[in-house]
Amino acid sequence: MRWGILGASRFAAKHMAPAIHAAAGARLAGLATSDPAKAAPFEAIAPDLQVYADYDALLADPAIDAIYIPLPNHLHVPWTLKALAAGKHVLCEKPITLQADEFDQIEEAALAAGKHCAEAYMIVHHPQFLRARALVQGGAIGALRHVDTVFSFNNAEAIGDIRNRPETGGGGLRDIGVYAFGAARFVSGAEPSRITYADLQFENDVDVFAHVAADFPDFTYGALVSIRMHPRQSITFHGDTGFLTLTCPFNANVHDTAELILENDGQRVVTERWPAVNQYVLQVENFQATATTGAAYPCPLSFSRGTQGMMDMVFAAGQKR
Repeated sequence: MRWGILGASRFAAKHMAPAIHAAAGARLAGLATSDPAKAAPFEAIAPDLQVYADYDALLADPAIDAIYIPLPNHLHVPWTLKALAAGKHVLCEKPITLQADEFDQIEEAALAAGKHCAEAYMIVHHPQFLRARALVQGGAIGALRHVDTVFSFNNAEAIGDIRNRPETGGGGLRDIGVYAFGAARFVSGAEPSRITYADLQFENDVDVFAHVAADFPDFTYGALVSIRMHPRQSITFHGDTGFLTLTCPFNANVHDTAELILENDGQRVVTERWPAVNQYVLQVENFQATATTGAAYPCPLSFSRGTQGMMDMVFAAGQKR
């Protein structure tokens, strides 16, 4: 599958371009950027890369099969729709929309084009999350009673960063809250019934701190999400006969080694690690399998809609200060 990337973002250069290059059956074939200098890191990976001066030129090229979109959040919906209309498969960075009701037009466009479209929610492709889901839903910790998660980093000094700008759909919840919320939904297989507490702190009209509590049908949920605190990430699933913790659930093998710790009533502790798995490569390979064979995809648009729906609930319940 021949891939094109819309925009020469740092994240694309560091993670997704190398992942496309490394994925079986994939080739990084095109990059659209108005600044030729920004193409250099991509050309170092793929020397025969075709560089396009604008996004529309890339979409118009019949030699490109799939598009990866790492643009600022507010551009995700329009360029996803344009790419689908051009007959391309589309993998768009999270959050693919800014509101849950925007999924309707994306799903309709993907159906009309007959193309696979998904949000780039890489964590569900990693074996640590597949293992966590199997353990929790298989009763390894008994009945799930509570989920506790934290994801934070501090980019207060990056004033011009898109995460700190309201006009680009910035804020901590849209950037990393999707992981805190979606991880609980994916592993448990359950949906939130209500948000019981949401303390949101804003700077320059973007949320920089969120303390959230929610009720799911059979368990409670708590999350701390911030882009103004020292880097930290973990998620714990606490049952009545044990608990399971992922110590590096979101930036596996970047923040730390991907690790799962399971402890049960007998004080038996089992630790599993995945020191060499690249979740971005797995994401590309799973995306291609669905696009070419119709194989089930770990993160269909219906799943992404549910995470965005929970985020919408948090914003609606939030106490802004």
